[in-house]
Amino acid sequence: MDWDKLRIFHAVADAGSLTHAGDSLHLSQSAVSRQIRGLEDQLGVTLFHRHARGLILTEQGELLFQATSAIASQLDATAARLRDNDEEVAGDLRVTTATGFGTLWLVPRLNKLYQLYPDLKIELLLEERVLDLAMREADVAIRMKEPSQADLIRRRLLNIRMRLYATRSYLAEAGRPVGIEDIGAHRVICQAPNASQVSAGRNLAAMLLAQSPRSTLLVNNYFGVLQAVLANAGIGVLPDYLVADFPDLVQIFDDTQSGEVPVFLAYPEELRSSRKVTAFRDFVVEEIQSYRKAQRTP
Repeated sequence: MDWDKLRIFHAVADAGSLTHAGDSLHLSQSAVSRQIRGLEDQLGVTLFHRHARGLILTEQGELLFQATSAIASQLDATAARLRDNDEEVAGDLRVTTATGFGTLWLVPRLNKLYQLYPDLKIELLLEERVLDLAMREADVAIRMKEPSQADLIRRRLLNIRMRLYATRSYLAEAGRPVGIEDIGAHRVICQAPNASQVSAGRNLAAMLLAQSPRSTLLVNNYFGVLQAVLANAGIGVLPDYLVADFPDLVQIFDDTQSGEVPVFLAYPEELRSSRKVTAFRDFVVEEIQSYRKAQRTP
């Protein structure tokens, strides 16, 4: 097949428009259209359904787009490895992790990484959806479960649990509950059981809500739960990695907690020698070690 035509096809399929693809390729719409027609003639199939709102891939077009996407991912990985300098850590690095861990633990520490490597350009993707590292949707992932893909390098960072927390100010005013049955007299702040979260947190939230608390505040991420707890709004379900950074949090009930949640760092095998990935991995591991030390310090 003509590689130039495939490149243009991929841009059109990705943009869903001849015009937008032409803009990104610095080609006229008519030139892009001619290349697509030429590719369709070469293959003997129709690749796009054309309508007023844009272009939609046919079944054959979807198959070809999957192939060109895989090629593009491999080329991006190769380019990243070629750009990695033997002496410097610089350039683009795409990191994905859960919203709570990324917002509350990782982001506050990134300035230390930038101080070490000021030319690093990080794109941080905070979402609960698991991105496909093999397809290069991201370079590195920090996930709340062990990755299932066999072609990933993974490292277990730590285990976390969700526990109940409130501030000293809140407990001084509202009183500290003695047993789980006392939760009914307080406001419970947590993620809704049907929100996107690890099952351990979901189960703990469901158990608390089953106690029929007087009032509830449901938030779809732990950042919102933390802000409400710090504002003395009630007792919240939060991951225990926050304690070292927020010493005003007081744990409620030593025996009420979620099951353990493993936290893994993972990246594709093909990025094993990437200096950017290695630098990020080593930085996170060192910060985890410092975090554990802070947890052990009264």
